Amino acid sequence: MRRPVEDGFFMPAEWAIHKRCWMAWPCRVELWGGHLDAAREAYAEVAKTIAEFEPVTMIAKPEDVAEVSLRCGSQVGALPLDLDDSWARDIGPSFLVDGKGGLAGVDWQFNAWGGEYSDYKKDADLARALLSHLEVSRYEAPLVLEGGSIHVDGEGTLLTSEQCLLNPNRNPALTPKEIETHLGDYLGARTVVWLGQGLVDDETDGHVDNLACFVKPGVVLALTTQDSQDTNHAALQDNLARLRAARDAKGRELEVVEIEQPAAALDDNGKRLARSYINFYIANGGIVMPSFEDPKDSAAFATVSKCFPGRKVRQVPAGDIVRGGGGIHCITQQEPDVDPRED
Repeated sequence: MRRPVEDGFFMPAEWAIHKRCWMAWPCRVELWGGHLDAAREAYAEVAKTIAEFEPVTMIAKPEDVAEVSLRCGSQVGALPLDLDDSWARDIGPSFLVDGKGGLAGVDWQFNAWGGEYSDYKKDADLARALLSHLEVSRYEAPLVLEGGSIHVDGEGTLLTSEQCLLNPNRNPALTPKEIETHLGDYLGARTVVWLGQGLVDDETDGHVDNLACFVKPGVVLALTTQDSQDTNHAALQDNLARLRAARDAKGRELEVVEIEQPAAALDDNGKRLARSYINFYIANGGIVMPSFEDPKDSAAFATVSKCFPGRKVRQVPAGDIVRGGGGIHCITQQEPDVDPRED
């Protein structure tokens, strides 16, 4: 079985031009319970905001397509496919390009975030189904991985966390070096920067899209807290130290821009919600980032705006999304435009 790297494919940075954004409609009653309607409203608001910058298609169970059209409006398309859950970043393919007009996708092994749910077969099949619908080449990877656990700079550097990819509930038989080899073979990563632990009570086991992301090659935006008594403080300080000590695939030291986390908030069961300003979507000409009705919202907006001076930054309330265990980045997946001149 050929690997993407052998065919010249790699994962581009998220700021590369997109053909569209893919999302998936909330449907797991076990997860959302009485908050399902609020979640759908929040997803619709994100979809409509992204649609101001680029095309958006919402994947939905066939019986939910009409509701998607009603809530999201004509500016958001709908594609009927079977689903178990609604986290497009994690269940969709990671799209690849070859720089010559070729598009492909990685179909990762999926086990519902290390076994959080027993019913996930439809989600595990979604990447294959979507790539088949798009008639795009599919590479099946021998690695359990969710898209929110990785972030790339498009130049060979990848961010991830030990808590997630080295977790025994993902790939217990693989060493860190073997995982790095797979990341190189399937995404084109030549340098992997390992962060440590994620946010307290994060159901994803420390997905990096809550912790840090590239804003351009050599520059990383990282979540932090100045409160030494905060339960996330030690982990976030350790991650900052790792980033500052790292070198990217081109040998550069990383410039680290800090962004203060919002105040702690608890879910209905008393667990801390994984709220992060890092969990945003980079759209064509824009950024769609979360707000939390928190005093730090405005400072976060200013920091992100400074990091992306050529893009219009829009904040969307994300509390009803985070209640389900993820954020705006988690519910979106960009499809690169391999020939933007045609659009």
